[in-house]
Amino acid sequence: MTTTAARRPRRDALENRAGIIAAAQSVLATDPNASLDAIAHAAGLSRRALYGHFSDREALLRAVIEVGAARFNTIAEQVDHPDARVALARLAADLWRAASTVQASANIALDDAHVADTVRALAPLRRRVRDLVERGRAEGAFRADVPPELLGFLIEETARATLRELPAETPDAASVVVRVVLSVSGLSWTEQAGLLAAHPGIVEER
Repeated sequence: MTTTAARRPRRDALENRAGIIAAAQSVLATDPNASLDAIAHAAGLSRRALYGHFSDREALLRAVIEVGAARFNTIAEQVDHPDARVALARLAADLWRAASTVQASANIALDDAHVADTVRALAPLRRRVRDLVERGRAEGAFRADVPPELLGFLIEETARATLRELPAETPDAASVVVRVVLSVSGLSWTEQAGLLAAHPGIVEER
């Protein structure tokens, strides 16, 4: 067997796995309770072929979480600004856009049954939030009446609840998410308005 021929089955397997995950994202975006049969059909594979890559539905859901988390973690790594308020606002807005785009990952990640998997997969993002909290407190921009660990947790949980409850078609949804996160951080509504007026690109559609 040639080297090229030997590599082909592995490449096919990887492509099939990626195709299953993509199909799962598409199907679960509209039906979070979709069956493996529905996902296999969308991927153009048999249920048996799907089981060749994922042992059960939970294994597939974890893979979808990992894919979505990788995108969210990349956003967290790339978003920054000298002003911690702006950095946190941009992070919240960009995560909302990604969550509304990768709706399947968001639906699963926001499901209480998968909190443990989500927390583990989003560890880099959570560290980023903690870093921004520390910076914001040091700059005197974020509230200092609660411990930084608790403030970071409150920001995460508030954002999580907002993403779960806020319809994607809500007008100015990114602005709503940003304002909620900044409110928890300690900014008044007038401070938020001033910040967004000075940095309109944070909530503008891209």
